[in-house]
Amino acid sequence: MSTPAEQFSSAAKANFEANLALFNDFTAKAFSGVEKLVELNVTAAKASFEDSNATTKKLFSAKDPQEFISLSLAQTQPNTEKAIAYSRHLANIASSTKAELTKTADAQVAETKRKVLELFDQVAKSAPAGSESAIAFVTSAIGNATAGYEQFTKSAKQAMDTIESNINSAVEQLSQTAAKASAITLKK
Repeated sequence: MSTPAEQFSSAAKANFEANLALFNDFTAKAFSGVEKLVELNVTAAKASFEDSNATTKKLFSAKDPQEFISLSLAQTQPNTEKAIAYSRHLANIASSTKAELTKTADAQVAETKRKVLELFDQVAKSAPAGSESAIAFVTSAIGNATAGYEQFTKSAKQAMDTIESNINSAVEQLSQTAAKASAITLKK
């Protein structure tokens, strides 16, 4: 059987390796989210440029000011719909990236907790007589740290859910406002 110092050394090494793996996993997931965001922005910019060129050509072909205004107003609805679609896509990217990062962090925390408790159980088994109060103190500290982390995680998730909900609400309100404006424009 190994000594407590060897057990702690082995646990520290395993913890370092787990944290490094977590960092790499987080980085990969974050870069994936950034790649999706860049792809969305490039696609949106390209579409915007093409639409702008087409709209400009239409506006320059107007024969009188009334036709110019009519053509301008006709572009309002499609542009608003595109902005709404972009906002929804952006919110989906943020939401899926958040979910992936949360899933990774939760799995890592559960595994680390399991390993710490396993190590502590091994050390406690070989602890000298009379150390029960120290073992109880450490067990309590581990429980408190776990509870604190779980509360922090819960609060962070609630904050992210609130932000996500606010974004979705804003997109929905923009969508409703655009639909109303379009209905008013079409009636004229």
